[in-house]
Amino acid sequence: MVKAVFPEFTYSDENLDQLKEEVLNQIEENKKTIEELLKIENKTYKNFVKPYQLIHVKLGLLYSPISHLNYVKNSQKTQEVYSSLLPVITEYYTNLGQDERLYKAFKEIYEKEKDNLSQEEKKVLEDAIRDFELSGVSLPEEKRNRVKEINIKLSQLQNQFAQNLLNATDSYEMIVENFEDVKELPETDLEAAKVEKDGKTVYRFTLHQPSYIAFMTYSPNREKREELYKAYVTRAPENDKILEEILSLRHEKANLLGFKNYAELSLATKMAQSPEEVINFLRELAKKSKPQAEKEYEELNQFAKSLGFEDNIQAYDFSYYAEKMKKAKYNVNDEEYKPYFEKNQVIEGLFSFLNKLFKLEFEKVDVPVWHPSVNVYHIYRKGELIGRIYMDLEAREGKRDGAWMDEWVPYHEDLEGNIVPPVAYIVANFSPATEKTPSLLRPYDVETLFHEMGHALHHLLSKVKEPFVSGIAGVEWDAVEFPSQFLEQFAYEPSVLKTFAKHYKTGQVMPDEMIERLKKARNFLSALAMVRQLEFGLFDMLIHLDKYTAEEVQKILDKVREEVSVIKPPPYNKFQWSFSHIFAGGYAAGYYSYKWAEVLSADAYFMFVDNGIYNDDVAESFYEEILTKGGSKPAMELFKAFAGRKPDVDALLRLSGIKTN
Repeated sequence: MVKAVFPEFTYSDENLDQLKEEVLNQIEENKKTIEELLKIENKTYKNFVKPYQLIHVKLGLLYSPISHLNYVKNSQKTQEVYSSLLPVITEYYTNLGQDERLYKAFKEIYEKEKDNLSQEEKKVLEDAIRDFELSGVSLPEEKRNRVKEINIKLSQLQNQFAQNLLNATDSYEMIVENFEDVKELPETDLEAAKVEKDGKTVYRFTLHQPSYIAFMTYSPNREKREELYKAYVTRAPENDKILEEILSLRHEKANLLGFKNYAELSLATKMAQSPEEVINFLRELAKKSKPQAEKEYEELNQFAKSLGFEDNIQAYDFSYYAEKMKKAKYNVNDEEYKPYFEKNQVIEGLFSFLNKLFKLEFEKVDVPVWHPSVNVYHIYRKGELIGRIYMDLEAREGKRDGAWMDEWVPYHEDLEGNIVPPVAYIVANFSPATEKTPSLLRPYDVETLFHEMGHALHHLLSKVKEPFVSGIAGVEWDAVEFPSQFLEQFAYEPSVLKTFAKHYKTGQVMPDEMIERLKKARNFLSALAMVRQLEFGLFDMLIHLDKYTAEEVQKILDKVREEVSVIKPPPYNKFQWSFSHIFAGGYAAGYYSYKWAEVLSADAYFMFVDNGIYNDDVAESFYEEILTKGGSKPAMELFKAFAGRKPDVDALLRLSGIKTN
């Protein structure tokens, strides 16, 4: 039976110390329980592995709100508590990963019971045995201790990298006094930037995404655009030394664990078999995409010249002229669309689409939240309560840039046989509501919301009873983007848009011709976007092939740009200082995953489109084989069970409108 009791988010700076105590107590409690479990004479999956998983669910339940608050409501207090717990948590998990007694117990249970275990139980054991080996369980003590030291140091460095970036983003502002420099900005962005200074109206711009993007897209003042761009791409210079140290430690750790380099270690838990395979995959896509990207760049230059621009388009000109060209070519500009994408209306539309596609129902609930703009929903299917989702979508100070999904509770079965429902958070940085206007989204924001909801569904719709392979747990990193990229494709489908794209003032549905223009513009400059992502993926993989200094990292980046990029950034661009995906997130030697998973998602998307979007058979198969199975089987097996074949790489090029002949 489902035990529909959800934890409540009642945490803030006021009670973080108490929560920290609870985390520390739980760690001690877990250590005692593990010692008790190890004393069991006849260890089985049921009496050993199951309780072992559940004590870690308990720990996650306490620790998750702390890391979450540090990202969405960053303060001195959250930094202090999070930073003090990070080494403790890292040491705890590293010690477990290196405990030979646990390793032996898992191996023995696997050998003894593998013929009688369910698929998901088997996968828990197989993943655990692999992870023990990747933690250095078989190493001599001295090397084992060194791996532990490295893990703790890496967790601190990665946190520092992220904190430096957040501090740099929060601390910068550019004041624009001349209205001529902002006259092309949309009303809502002007309103958000307006401040009074010394008795006159000026405009304040920051490095937070809504503000930064608005200025880069609409300001006619090239010098000011470059000033803001330069501030953005040179944020957190202290991260240069940190990334050097991170790369050095990762390389050392990989060597200790018997790998040639960190890229090999990273791929040990992914679908891709070797760094060479990934590099070839990225280079092959680049070879097929670059000719079209060069044509797109040439076309953009010609367009800018027709407006009297005399130089070649630079990185800080791109958004400005791309927006103008998109408007000229497709008559599409974000401002015209934003009134049709009021935040709550979009959320409702997304819910009604998911209801039609997967028979899901959403109910808004009134529960404690960390900020007034956060909304919370319960999800049902066929009358059954499935889970809870928190949505925190508006930008504000003290909130990390970008968008992400995070989990609080995984779907699982407790020791009494009760099903515990899952809980997820979706976080984004859309334009905040003001006194005059609600939060209005750009088309790209709508796509982002659909994307993150794809991640959330992967977590929330799991029917896997073992927490270590439930939801996104146990899913190979290069497949984890599959459901999210799949769902984002529908943000531009006319039949989907019609359900929610309504003018927030008049309630008028977006006209067909506007929808048509948006869909046509979908692949506008798509090859340029493709090579940009390939640049990031290739750079990430190449810097993890050896131990490199910050200077060598820059040289590798320059070389990759030479090979792949079409719009060459200025020499001062230090993109690596803010590449938090790989230096502060989980994407190290794994950024290629976006493109790898996009092959799966493009292929799956066309199965829906080519068979009628609301085809119940296709939708039910995707729901059952992909969304409910979590990490209980390798991703390739699940894809084949859904599609009846291997994925087709050309689907990605078709989706991006990239022609290769």
